[in-house]
Amino acid sequence: MICLDANFLIGGVIEARPESRHLLAWAAAGETFCTAATAWYEFLSGPVTAAKIETMLAFLKGGIIPFAADQAHVAARLFNAAERLRHLRVDAMIAATAISQQTPLATLNTADFKLFTSHGLELAIPLEP
Repeated sequence: MICLDANFLIGGVIEARPESRHLLAWAAAGETFCTAATAWYEFLSGPVTAAKIETMLAFLKGGIIPFAADQAHVAARLFNAAERLRHLRVDAMIAATAISQQTPLATLNTADFKLFTSHGLELAIPLEP
């Protein structure tokens, strides 16, 4: 299973985007997908159509993972370890969800998320479509 960041959710429903091609290549290789509730919130904040929401839900066989107390503890640890940089608050929540699910995270924002790899986050490597 691969956990999708918001940018993969957004780009995944646009045929011309590389994220869409990567999702299709992973799916063809047998991968399933989930996302963090916080990433899902970012996706739904749009603009996004009902058809795109339905399309992405069809890909999320692993579901939308709630942000609960366990993830909050991990996210706080990640946020503090990353020097409490304000722009990393939501990223820490998404990373904590991927860590709690023991899944790699697919993101275009590797610069920020690399700050969390020494704390247990694995980043997904896209397959060539």
